Amino acid sequence: MERVIGVIGGSGLYEIAGLEQAARVTVDTPWGAPSDQILTGRLDGVKMAFLPRHGRGHVHTPSTVPYRANIDAMKRLGVTDIVSVSACGSFRDDMAPGDFVIVDQFIDRTFAREKSFFGTGLVAHVSLAHPTCPTLSGACFSAARGVTVHMGGTYLAMEGPQFSTLAESKLYREVWGADVIGMTNMPEAKLAREAEICYASVAMITDYDSWHPGHGEVDIAEIIATLGANAEAARTLIAGLPKALGANHASCPHGCDTALTHAIMTAPDKRDPALADKLDAVAGRVL
Repeated sequence: MERVIGVIGGSGLYEIAGLEQAARVTVDTPWGAPSDQILTGRLDGVKMAFLPRHGRGHVHTPSTVPYRANIDAMKRLGVTDIVSVSACGSFRDDMAPGDFVIVDQFIDRTFAREKSFFGTGLVAHVSLAHPTCPTLSGACFSAARGVTVHMGGTYLAMEGPQFSTLAESKLYREVWGADVIGMTNMPEAKLAREAEICYASVAMITDYDSWHPGHGEVDIAEIIATLGANAEAARTLIAGLPKALGANHASCPHGCDTALTHAIMTAPDKRDPALADKLDAVAGRVL
């Protein structure tokens, strides 16, 4: 299969430089419109698709990002690998502002978002024990340049849009053992698994949240300043992905691309035809 690398960019990252045959395409999905048009093209001969998660101009809050439409649109464009790039706070002294963390686990504390493509009339359960793809994560680690990168970390996904209270920050850090905190990787990672797309998360640290005794509270001005440097390092990482991954996408050794093989529970004669139609891209392989 030809590899198509999809990049979902968060705060501070709104485009990919150097794309050949670049074009913005509008993708219609049964789940509504994606966050924005998707920028497509080739980078070092490998197909790429870039979507700004919040839309150009940052118009979507973390809660109003159309996550299902975004993942469905990527699937319709043939994306085989999604690299999520997002700004995050840190709960660890050694994970400092300006560092990157290649996330491998999540704690989902969001509550106001649709978290599945499936539902009444067509029920499915995918495994999320290991919510990111080790192969794709490893490629992200090797593609990073000029920035300190930590391999592995637990991402606490909060609803937002407000930042944490001090009590919450201490709970997440000291009791739950989370490493970084953000607002957008859930339900994105869950939906990517349902769509059988390899998914990796690159957390760009902008601050220490509110737990750090020498940091005080989250300072928006400092975050914006750090975002600029992080975005440049993220562009370098993305530029290295085609070489790290190659143009051909073999079957995922971790089963990301076969997640639905045994997931659908509803008997064929009991399935909701309308919902099945909406799942033509996401679950077409098994339906």
